[in-house]
Amino acid sequence: MREKALDLFDIDSTFKVLDVGCGTGFGTEGLLTRTNNLFGIDQSIHQLNKARTKPLYSKVSLSLGDVEFLPFHDDTFDAVWSSGSIEYWPNPVQALSELRRIVKPGGKILIVGPKKPNWTILGKIAMSMMLFYTEKEADQLFSEAGFEKIQHIHLQAHFGSPPAIITLAHVPI
Repeated sequence: MREKALDLFDIDSTFKVLDVGCGTGFGTEGLLTRTNNLFGIDQSIHQLNKARTKPLYSKVSLSLGDVEFLPFHDDTFDAVWSSGSIEYWPNPVQALSELRRIVKPGGKILIVGPKKPNWTILGKIAMSMMLFYTEKEADQLFSEAGFEKIQHIHLQAHFGSPPAIITLAHVPI
């Protein structure tokens, strides 16, 4: 699933990219095959410390921080990637607005998040703890944050695994 998302992201080695919610580096490892100018941010020092033990991370500038208050200047990055993080953001519109702020005009973000589950008891329990959304709800979140050209792809790693919704959005020029 990560490779399909990376293909959709379509970045090259000159892009300055931020991996938001990088954790121990599942997505970051894939991004390193596409760009040499990679930054990662996570709110967990424990996750970042695990990432720092991996030799691959010597090429990545890692920061401790909160997606709703990013420690970067406006228009710093060409692109932002975030996989498995949006479901934990307390205020997704604020976080997406921050991502829009730090991405250059014409840049893009790709968010991999969990697709809203069926209305089973387990689904209701999960939704009480995390953010799940539909394409329509994602369109609203991304539009409120000022993104344009929003597109979605649904992926599932394998039969029986939880489905993901991948959203690619562009910062207006």
